[in-house]
Amino acid sequence: MRTPHLSWVQTSLLAGLCLAVCWSLWSVPPTSLDARIVRDVVLFVALPGALALSRGRDLGWRVDRRALRNTLLLACFVVPFYIVGSSLPTIRTYYPMWATDTALAAFVPHALAQFVVAAAAETYYRGLLCVGVRELGFKSVFISPVVYAAHHVHKPPIELLLSAPTDVLFGAVDYKSESILPSVVAHGVGLALLDWLVLHPPIVPTATVVRTLSWLPVPL
Repeated sequence: MRTPHLSWVQTSLLAGLCLAVCWSLWSVPPTSLDARIVRDVVLFVALPGALALSRGRDLGWRVDRRALRNTLLLACFVVPFYIVGSSLPTIRTYYPMWATDTALAAFVPHALAQFVVAAAAETYYRGLLCVGVRELGFKSVFISPVVYAAHHVHKPPIELLLSAPTDVLFGAVDYKSESILPSVVAHGVGLALLDWLVLHPPIVPTATVVRTLSWLPVPL
Protein backbone atom coordinates (compact mmCIF):
# COMPACT_ATOMS: atom_id res chain seq x y z
CA MET A 1 0.00 0.00 0.00
CA ARG A 2 1.45 3.37 -1.01
CA THR A 3 1.95 5.90 1.79
CA PRO A 4 0.38 9.24 0.90
CA HIS A 5 2.73 12.20 0.60
CA LEU A 6 2.70 14.73 3.39
CA SER A 7 1.09 18.04 2.51
CA TRP A 8 3.30 21.12 2.38
CA VAL A 9 1.92 22.34 5.71
CA GLN A 10 2.64 19.00 7.36
CA THR A 11 6.12 18.91 5.81
CA SER A 12 6.85 22.48 6.87
CA LEU A 13 5.78 21.96 10.46
CA LEU A 14 7.67 18.67 10.76
CA ALA A 15 10.78 20.25 9.28
CA GLY A 16 10.38 23.20 11.63
CA LEU A 17 10.32 20.89 14.64
CA CYS A 18 13.37 18.96 13.46
CA LEU A 19 15.31 22.15 12.75
CA ALA A 20 14.45 23.53 16.19
CA VAL A 21 15.86 20.38 17.81
CA CYS A 22 18.98 20.50 15.61
CA TRP A 23 19.49 24.18 16.47
CA SER A 24 19.40 23.35 20.17
CA LEU A 25 21.79 20.40 19.81
CA TRP A 26 24.27 22.20 17.54
CA SER A 27 26.36 23.97 20.14
CA VAL A 28 28.47 26.96 19.11
CA PRO A 29 30.91 29.04 21.18
CA PRO A 30 28.86 31.85 22.72
CA THR A 31 31.54 34.40 21.85
CA SER A 32 31.83 33.40 18.18
CA LEU A 33 29.53 35.35 15.88
CA ASP A 34 31.02 33.56 12.87
CA ALA A 35 30.07 30.14 14.28
CA ARG A 36 26.56 31.42 15.00
CA ILE A 37 26.22 32.61 11.41
CA VAL A 38 27.28 29.21 10.04
CA ARG A 39 24.79 27.31 12.22
CA ASP A 40 21.88 29.66 11.58
CA VAL A 41 22.42 29.97 7.83
CA VAL A 42 22.65 26.19 7.44
CA LEU A 43 19.64 25.35 9.62
CA PHE A 44 17.43 28.38 9.09
CA VAL A 45 18.16 29.37 5.49
CA ALA A 46 19.82 26.63 3.45
CA LEU A 47 17.72 23.67 4.59
CA PRO A 48 14.31 25.43 4.62
CA GLY A 49 15.19 27.08 1.32
CA ALA A 50 16.10 23.76 -0.27
CA LEU A 51 12.91 22.19 1.06
CA ALA A 52 10.76 25.02 -0.24
CA LEU A 53 12.49 24.94 -3.62
CA SER A 54 11.95 21.19 -3.92
CA ARG A 55 8.23 21.70 -3.33
CA GLY A 56 7.85 24.85 -5.40
CA ARG A 57 6.97 26.91 -2.33
CA ASP A 58 7.69 30.49 -1.22
CA LEU A 59 9.15 31.42 2.17
CA GLY A 60 8.34 35.10 1.83
CA TRP A 61 11.51 36.43 0.24
CA ARG A 62 9.80 39.04 -1.89
CA VAL A 63 9.85 42.82 -2.12
CA ASP A 64 6.93 44.93 -3.33
CA ARG A 65 5.26 48.20 -2.39
CA ARG A 66 3.17 46.67 0.39
CA ALA A 67 6.18 44.93 1.91
CA LEU A 68 8.24 48.13 1.81
CA ARG A 69 5.43 50.17 3.40
CA ASN A 70 4.92 47.65 6.19
CA THR A 71 8.67 47.40 6.71
CA LEU A 72 8.85 51.13 7.35
CA LEU A 73 5.83 51.06 9.67
CA LEU A 74 7.11 48.12 11.72
CA ALA A 75 10.59 49.62 12.01
CA CYS A 76 9.14 52.93 13.23
CA PHE A 77 6.98 51.07 15.75
CA VAL A 78 9.79 49.00 17.31
CA VAL A 79 12.51 51.68 17.49
CA PRO A 80 11.08 53.28 20.68
CA PHE A 81 11.08 49.88 22.37
CA TYR A 82 14.76 49.43 21.58
CA ILE A 83 15.52 52.92 22.89
CA VAL A 84 13.68 52.31 26.16
CA GLY A 85 15.00 48.75 26.48
CA SER A 86 18.60 49.91 26.07
CA SER A 87 18.26 51.77 29.39
CA LEU A 88 17.42 48.64 31.41
CA PRO A 89 20.26 47.22 33.55
CA THR A 90 19.66 43.59 32.49
CA ILE A 91 19.76 44.57 28.81
CA ARG A 92 22.89 46.69 29.22
CA THR A 93 24.59 43.77 30.99
CA TYR A 94 23.64 41.22 28.31
CA TYR A 95 24.28 43.26 25.15
CA PRO A 96 26.22 43.38 22.92
CA MET A 97 26.03 39.59 22.66
CA TRP A 98 29.29 39.55 20.69
CA ALA A 99 32.22 41.83 21.38
CA THR A 100 32.38 45.10 19.47
CA ASP A 101 32.98 48.80 20.09
CA THR A 102 31.88 52.15 18.76
CA ALA A 103 34.66 52.46 16.20
CA LEU A 104 32.89 52.21 12.84
CA ALA A 105 35.58 49.91 11.45
CA ALA A 106 34.58 47.37 14.11
CA PHE A 107 30.89 48.14 14.56
CA VAL A 108 29.74 48.14 10.91
CA PRO A 109 31.00 44.58 10.13
CA HIS A 110 29.57 43.47 13.48
CA ALA A 111 26.18 44.98 12.64
CA LEU A 112 26.15 43.42 9.16
CA ALA A 113 27.01 40.00 10.62
CA GLN A 114 24.17 40.33 13.12
CA PHE A 115 21.84 41.28 10.29
CA VAL A 116 22.66 37.93 8.66
CA VAL A 117 21.75 36.16 11.92
CA ALA A 118 18.47 38.08 12.08
CA ALA A 119 17.63 37.35 8.43
CA ALA A 120 18.29 33.65 9.01
CA ALA A 121 16.07 33.60 12.09
CA GLU A 122 13.25 35.36 10.27
CA THR A 123 13.51 32.97 7.33
CA TYR A 124 12.82 30.15 9.78
CA TYR A 125 10.32 31.69 12.21
CA ARG A 126 8.39 33.96 9.88
CA GLY A 127 9.20 32.25 6.58
CA LEU A 128 8.97 28.50 7.07
CA LEU A 129 6.52 28.66 10.00
CA CYS A 130 4.29 31.59 9.04
CA VAL A 131 4.31 33.07 5.53
CA GLY A 132 5.24 29.70 4.10
CA VAL A 133 2.08 28.10 5.52
CA ARG A 134 -0.27 31.05 5.06
CA GLU A 135 -2.91 28.76 3.55
CA LEU A 136 -3.76 27.95 7.18
CA GLY A 137 -5.08 31.48 7.51
CA PHE A 138 -4.20 34.03 10.17
CA LYS A 139 -3.67 31.31 12.78
CA SER A 140 -0.33 30.61 11.08
CA VAL A 141 0.89 33.69 12.98
CA PHE A 142 0.63 31.72 16.24
CA ILE A 143 2.69 28.68 15.21
CA SER A 144 6.20 29.87 16.02
CA PRO A 145 5.88 31.88 19.30
CA VAL A 146 6.46 28.83 21.51
CA VAL A 147 9.61 27.83 19.62
CA TYR A 148 10.72 31.46 19.47
CA ALA A 149 10.33 31.84 23.23
CA ALA A 150 12.10 28.51 23.88
CA HIS A 151 15.10 29.72 21.87
CA HIS A 152 15.18 32.88 24.02
CA VAL A 153 15.26 31.24 27.47
CA HIS A 154 18.84 32.41 28.01
CA LYS A 155 17.97 36.06 27.29
CA PRO A 156 17.20 38.71 29.94
CA PRO A 157 13.82 38.06 31.65
CA ILE A 158 12.17 41.14 30.16
CA GLU A 159 13.15 40.00 26.66
CA LEU A 160 11.84 36.49 27.32
CA LEU A 161 8.56 37.99 28.55
CA LEU A 162 8.17 39.99 25.35
CA SER A 163 9.45 37.33 22.94
CA ALA A 164 6.09 35.66 22.22
CA PRO A 165 4.14 38.92 21.71
CA THR A 166 6.97 40.17 19.49
CA ASP A 167 6.83 36.97 17.49
CA VAL A 168 3.08 37.37 16.98
CA LEU A 169 3.48 41.01 15.94
CA PHE A 170 6.24 40.26 13.45
CA GLY A 171 4.33 37.27 12.12
CA ALA A 172 1.12 39.30 11.70
CA VAL A 173 2.91 42.02 9.74
CA ASP A 174 4.70 39.49 7.54
CA TYR A 175 1.49 37.55 7.01
CA LYS A 176 -0.32 40.67 5.82
CA SER A 177 2.68 41.61 3.68
CA GLU A 178 3.14 38.10 2.24
CA SER A 179 6.81 38.86 2.81
CA ILE A 180 9.34 38.45 5.62
CA LEU A 181 11.06 41.72 4.70
CA PRO A 182 9.36 43.72 7.52
CA SER A 183 10.54 41.39 10.29
CA VAL A 184 14.02 40.94 8.75
CA VAL A 185 14.60 44.70 8.74
CA ALA A 186 13.00 45.33 12.15
CA HIS A 187 15.00 42.51 13.73
CA GLY A 188 18.30 43.14 11.97
CA VAL A 189 18.34 46.91 12.29
CA GLY A 190 16.97 46.62 15.82
CA LEU A 191 19.89 44.44 16.93
CA ALA A 192 22.39 46.91 15.54
CA LEU A 193 20.56 49.85 17.09
CA LEU A 194 20.35 48.14 20.48
CA ASP A 195 24.08 47.38 20.51
CA TRP A 196 24.91 50.96 19.50
CA LEU A 197 22.65 52.36 22.22
CA VAL A 198 24.03 50.05 24.91
CA LEU A 199 27.57 51.12 24.04
CA HIS A 200 26.59 54.71 24.85
CA PRO A 201 24.98 56.39 27.88
CA PRO A 202 21.21 55.76 28.02
CA ILE A 203 19.01 58.18 26.09
CA VAL A 204 16.28 57.73 28.71
CA PRO A 205 17.66 57.67 32.28
CA THR A 206 17.83 54.15 33.66
CA ALA A 207 16.16 55.15 36.93
CA THR A 208 13.20 56.61 35.05
CA VAL A 209 12.68 53.49 32.94
CA VAL A 210 13.04 51.10 35.90
CA ARG A 211 10.61 53.15 37.97
CA THR A 212 8.08 53.27 35.14
CA LEU A 213 8.28 49.54 34.45
CA SER A 214 8.57 48.38 38.06
CA TRP A 215 5.08 46.81 37.85
CA LEU A 216 6.36 44.10 35.49
CA PRO A 217 6.78 40.70 37.19
CA VAL A 218 10.40 40.23 36.04
CA PRO A 219 13.80 41.68 36.99
CA LEU A 220 14.67 44.78 35.00
